[in-house]
Amino acid sequence: MGHSDLMSTAEDVADQFLRVTKQYLPHLARLCLISTFLEDGIRMWFQWFEQRDYIEATWNCGYFLATCFVLLNLLGQLGGCVLILSRNFVQYACFGLFGIIALQTIAYSILWDLKFLMRNLALGGGLLLLLAESRSEGKSMFAGVPSMGESSPKQYMQLGGRVLLVLMFMTLLHFDTSFFSILQNMVGTALIILVAVGFKTKLAALTLVVWLFAINVYFNAFWTVPAYKPMHDFLKYDFFQTMSVIGGLLLVVALGPGGVSMDEKKKEW
Repeated sequence: MGHSDLMSTAEDVADQFLRVTKQYLPHLARLCLISTFLEDGIRMWFQWFEQRDYIEATWNCGYFLATCFVLLNLLGQLGGCVLILSRNFVQYACFGLFGIIALQTIAYSILWDLKFLMRNLALGGGLLLLLAESRSEGKSMFAGVPSMGESSPKQYMQLGGRVLLVLMFMTLLHFDTSFFSILQNMVGTALIILVAVGFKTKLAALTLVVWLFAINVYFNAFWTVPAYKPMHDFLKYDFFQTMSVIGGLLLVVALGPGGVSMDEKKKEW
C-alpha cells in the first residue's frame, strides 16, 4: 500500500509538472535536442583548420575533400538547427542530421568505439522522436474505414526513438561492487526498461531527465577546464551530446510514448 501511495504521489507530481510546462516543454526539448549539432557546427567554424587537417591526415583524401567535409558539417548542422527551431522543413532537417551522424561515425572512426557508437545511436533516437513529432498523420486511402488497430509509422518511430535513447544510459553503467554503483545500475536499468517498453513512461522519462542532467553537470563540467586543454573539448562534446539525449527524453515526457507501448495498451484493457 505504501509503495502504491508513493507511486501515485510521484505520478501526481509529474502530471502537475506537465500541466505547468506543457506550452514550453516541446520547445525546450527541441532546443536541447539540437544543442550538440549547434555546438559542433560552431566548433567547425572556430576549428576549421584543425578539423580539415585532421580529416586530410587521417584519410589521406587531399585538401579539397577535407575542406568539403568540414564545410558540409558546418552548413548541414547549423542549417538543420535553424530549420528545426523555426519549424520549417523539419523532416528534411532531420534526415540531413541523420546523414551528418552517419558521416561523422565513419569519418571519426566512431564505428569501432562501442561507447561513442551507442551514444550516436541514442542521438539518432532523439532525431527519430523529433521526426515522429513533426510527421503529420497520413490520411487513410479508405476514409471512414476502421484501421483494425494497426499502428501508424509515426508510432513505430516513437518506439524506435525510445529504444535508441536508452543506449545512452547503458554507457553510464559502472561495473564495480560499490554500493552506490550497484544502486545506480539497478535504478537506472529499471528506468530505461520502463521507457523502452512504454510503461509509466512519462514519470520514468522525467526521472531519467533529472538523473542524467545531474550526472552531466557533475562529470562533464567543461567550464572548469581551461579552453586550451584537450580535455575541455572532450567534456564539451560529451556535455552537449548528453543534452541532446535529454531533449529526446523531454519529447517523450511532453508527447507520451505513442501507440506501441504498454501505457497505450492499458487503455484497451
